Amino acid sequence: MHYWRLYIVVLISELFIFQIEMLCPFCAVQLGDAPKFCPSCGINVVFLTERPSTSSSVGHGPTEDDLIRAYFRKDHSNEIIRDFLESKHGIVMSLKTLKRRLKRLNLSRRANYTPLETVNAAITTELNGSGQLLGYRAMWQTLQQKHSLTVKRDNVMQALRLLNPTGVSLRHRRRFVRRSYCAAGPNQVWHVDGYDKLKPFGIAISGCIDGYSRRVMWLSSGSTNNDPAVIAHHYLQCVSSYGLPARLRTDCGTENGDMAAIHCSLREDHTDEFAGSVSHMYGTSTANQRTESWWSFFRKQRTQFWMDLFSDLRERHYFNGTHEHKCLVRYVFLGIFQKELDEHRELWNNHTIRPVRQSLCPSGKPETCLTGLVEGIVDPQWIPKCYRSSKTFCHPQTVCVEMLISKHILPTWRDRASSLHPSTGQLLLTTTLD
Repeated sequence: MHYWRLYIVVLISELFIFQIEMLCPFCAVQLGDAPKFCPSCGINVVFLTERPSTSSSVGHGPTEDDLIRAYFRKDHSNEIIRDFLESKHGIVMSLKTLKRRLKRLNLSRRANYTPLETVNAAITTELNGSGQLLGYRAMWQTLQQKHSLTVKRDNVMQALRLLNPTGVSLRHRRRFVRRSYCAAGPNQVWHVDGYDKLKPFGIAISGCIDGYSRRVMWLSSGSTNNDPAVIAHHYLQCVSSYGLPARLRTDCGTENGDMAAIHCSLREDHTDEFAGSVSHMYGTSTANQRTESWWSFFRKQRTQFWMDLFSDLRERHYFNGTHEHKCLVRYVFLGIFQKELDEHRELWNNHTIRPVRQSLCPSGKPETCLTGLVEGIVDPQWIPKCYRSSKTFCHPQTVCVEMLISKHILPTWRDRASSLHPSTGQLLLTTTLD
């Protein structure tokens, strides 16, 4: 009887805390009891009140053939597929066995090409949306990973010249001014920035890139990217999945204050040269080279389509820029737009970066460069420690981070941390996971 009473008290306390601190994961607005839709962004948030299932999921996951087929469609080499199977899924397999599986699954890179009629139909489908901004290399990758087609790049180039001659001529006129960039290794520097080109239409974007591998760590859209709690939520989700980076690089916006304070506190007990307060770097937004460069690719391949679409709505007097119209745009388009962001992030992280003489960072796929699975791609002296901290507590529904900002952190950090207690300096941040 005593144990039943204790269990009921704990359960009631947990439900009470969860309901009080429950925030919308898209716009960070506090929600009421058992909400169905967020009162700010209007997105369905019923999943926040659903308890995780305790039933076993054994037998419902992807099979070995499914995993091999998925990694093959991402254009990974056989060695990388074997390393991913072993490191991520615990499947030990020799290279000879993998080749035999690929042959049995009829997966080949230089045989069984898809008919050109099917390829042209898939390209036409992509050209009806933001795919009209893609070059032949990006289109070839999209056909491979999204449509599961086996096609030569030369055939894609010829098809684009035939189906989209205007886009090909416009891309030929572009010239890039490239700058040199140097990073010590994976998870050495994360660059965080916001993208405001769609803010006039009610959609704000926040992104983060690993400087060494060029992997997009997160790319999220919502009603705001100026709320410190929203940025801190994205940061905590990413750290829980990929570990703690050595340094953060952001602009001087107030939305980065909570994230900077959390990061410096998590790095307080480390002994390397970038521990504590020096683990975060403030600078101008234009000098944040990695993100500013990537936003350029992002606009050419994705957001220019949406900017033209929303501008057309404004010119036809269907959108006037009021708060109500912005909420309607988010209600109609935000789910579709976030799905496209996730698709673009997946394609980018698995595309091949060509070698460049001026670059000091490795070529290859960002997903592979981050894990350092390719032999010789990462200097062992550069690989930083896997930064972990005992100050984080993960729960299936919430992530609670409670820490004390140490005295050696500069006053700037305290000024930018909006959630600090005025007398104790204690930071209590509660965010809700998807």
